[in-house]
Amino acid sequence: MMPKRKNDQLPLGEALQEFIKANKLQKGIDKVAVRDTWASLMGNGVNNYTTSVELEKDTLFVALTSSVLREELSLGKSKIIALMNEELGRELIKRLVLR
Repeated sequence: MMPKRKNDQLPLGEALQEFIKANKLQKGIDKVAVRDTWASLMGNGVNNYTTSVELEKDTLFVALTSSVLREELSLGKSKIIALMNEELGRELIKRLVLR
């Protein structure tokens, strides 16, 4: 179901946002964006030990295969959350759980 057109000159970005809202796709898009952002911010060193990145409501769950890395990252949780939200362009993540 597409929203009714106001005029024929709707900017593409606006049309996409209306489509996303009308079809309730934002949650799925956010989940993909969070995974991509984690991968780009953390780099290969951390990504090699990351087995999953899942967003549930406002909590980011990250599974790591290295307990040493998990401890190290847990010291900077608030900084990681701030960097992720800044990169995502809005406050999507409030908590970070490292497993």
